[in-house]
Amino acid sequence: MAVPTEGSPLRPGMSLVSIGDSFTEGVGDPYPDGSGFRGWADRVAEHLADHLGEVRYANLAVRGKLMRQIVTDQLPPVLEMGPDLVTLCAGGNDLLRPAGDPERMAKILEHTVARLRERGSRVVLFTGVNVANGYMRGTIGLFARYYMNVRAIADAHDCLLVDQWSMKVLTDSRAWDADRLHMSPEGHRRLALRVAEVIGVPVDERWDEPWPESEPMARAQLLREDLTWVKESLGPWIGRRLTGRSSGDTITAKRPELTTLTKDR
Repeated sequence: MAVPTEGSPLRPGMSLVSIGDSFTEGVGDPYPDGSGFRGWADRVAEHLADHLGEVRYANLAVRGKLMRQIVTDQLPPVLEMGPDLVTLCAGGNDLLRPAGDPERMAKILEHTVARLRERGSRVVLFTGVNVANGYMRGTIGLFARYYMNVRAIADAHDCLLVDQWSMKVLTDSRAWDADRLHMSPEGHRRLALRVAEVIGVPVDERWDEPWPESEPMARAQLLREDLTWVKESLGPWIGRRLTGRSSGDTITAKRPELTTLTKDR
């Protein structure tokens, strides 16, 4: 069993709530039975249950949501629950849009964090992964500015910070799903190990284990994969933006209320 450190929220029966968008919903990491997505947040809750014996867990994250939607729809129920620990990652979908403003996003984030801290919740914040190639090349500067603000907010409000920017292992293509926007199951698994480490939960595996050697892909195969990605992922994504639709328009939170997880599940 994990031994909570001074000021740590870790204790048997503690409550954890995760809020955000597809990153926290777990898109890219489906459950084997097809019941939905698992993702790093569910995996962290399972780690907590394994080491504490029992935790209460809710996940309100919904794919495609913008910062203000997360604050409007997800923050009120979290404040009502008053959990011991909240994971919060938001703003990525905003910054992928033409009017994305990292400083404005940071102000909203800081206000949200302040409200959670006032209620006594410990907060876990995230930077993103330093992926500066492909379609991200033109926006990585905006994201870097936002993540500098996230670090400052974490310092100012005594938050825990999961700095994915420094996790070079996540820049490998195998950490990402075929849509190149969401993490793969292995990416989610590695991130969950890092989050558990940050919040003080011991784990038996290394998140930074080097990837196995792989053969370089032939140029023709790379081109075929690029074309498939444009047709199956990029095209539909652009179409939704042009028509004002979101991938989360018909989706509801997968764990809207605190439910108990035990070591035996």
